[in-house]
Amino acid sequence: MAAQGWLTPRRRSATARSVLAGEAAAEAARKTSQQLEQEREEAAAQAGLAEAAPAEPEFPVVGDTEAAAFFDLDNTVMQGAAIFHFGRGLYKRKFFQRRELARFAWAQVWFRLAGVEDPEHMQEARDSALSIVKGHRVSELMSIGEEIYDEYMADRIWPGTRALAQAHLDAGQKVWLVTAAPVETATIIARRLGLTGALGTVAESVDGVYTGKLVGELLHGPAKAEAVRALAAAEGLDLARCAAYSDSHNDIPMLSLVGHPYAVNPDTKLRRHAKERDWRLRDYRTGRKAAKVGIPAAAGVGALAGGTAAALALHRRRR
Repeated sequence: MAAQGWLTPRRRSATARSVLAGEAAAEAARKTSQQLEQEREEAAAQAGLAEAAPAEPEFPVVGDTEAAAFFDLDNTVMQGAAIFHFGRGLYKRKFFQRRELARFAWAQVWFRLAGVEDPEHMQEARDSALSIVKGHRVSELMSIGEEIYDEYMADRIWPGTRALAQAHLDAGQKVWLVTAAPVETATIIARRLGLTGALGTVAESVDGVYTGKLVGELLHGPAKAEAVRALAAAEGLDLARCAAYSDSHNDIPMLSLVGHPYAVNPDTKLRRHAKERDWRLRDYRTGRKAAKVGIPAAAGVGALAGGTAAALALHRRRR
C-alpha cells in the first residue's frame, strides 16, 4: 500500500505535466501554422508576379506556323566559312592549283582569328569560287558538295546553335539558312541538318552548266534582309513573330527585320549593338574566342603557320 501511495502522486504529477506539454504544443502549433500560412501566401504572390512578367518568355511558341527562324551559316551554325571548306574540298579533287589554295587558306585563317566577315575577303573568295566552277555542271558540284560536307563541315556544327534550330522545328516552324555561300552548298547543309531549306548566293547556269557569273550579287548584308523579306511574303510569315540568328554585325539588317533577333557568337560590333537594344545573346565558343578580337600577334602568327602547314600537307597528299 505504501508503494501504491508513493506512486499515486507521481502519476498525478506526470499527468499535469502532460497537460501542460499538450497545451504548450497546441499553442506552438497555432503560431507555426500561422507562420507557414503567411509564408505560403508570400510564395504564391511571388510566383504570381513571376508568371505575370517572366524574364524570358517561352520561345519559340509551339504551333505558331506564321513564325519561322532564319540562321546565318558561317560562325553561327558552323565554325568557319562554308565557302573556304568547300574550296579545300575542290582543291583535293584537283579543281585548282596550290596558289589558289593558299588564298583560300589565308582567308580562312583571317576568318577564324578575327571572327568577322571581311567584305574584301568574301569578295575574293566569291571571285575565286566562280572562276573555279565555271564550265562545270551543277549536278557535279552538288554531288561533290555532299562529300565535302562529310569531310570538312559535319564536325564543325555548333551543337548549341543546332539545338536552337531544333527547338523551332519541334515547335512546328520552318527553319532556313541564310548565307553568302552558294545556294547549292547551303542546301546540302540544310538537308543534312534536317532544316527546311536555304537562302544562298545564286550562281548563273545555262543548261545546267555554270557560266562564272552571279544572279544579282553576293547574298551578304542588306541582301540577306531582302531575301528574308521576300521569302516571308511568299510563305505568308509574320516577321514580327519570326526569329533570326547571326554572329556578324553585317547581318544587323536581317536581325532588325524580325521580332526575335539573336546574336550568336557575336563579333564586337554586333555584341555592342545587341546589348544596346536588349537582344538575346548566345555564345558557344571557348573563353578565348568569346574574349574576342584583341588577339596577340604571336597567336596570329601561330594560326597562320598552322594554316600554311595544312595547305602544304594537302599538297603533299595530292602528290
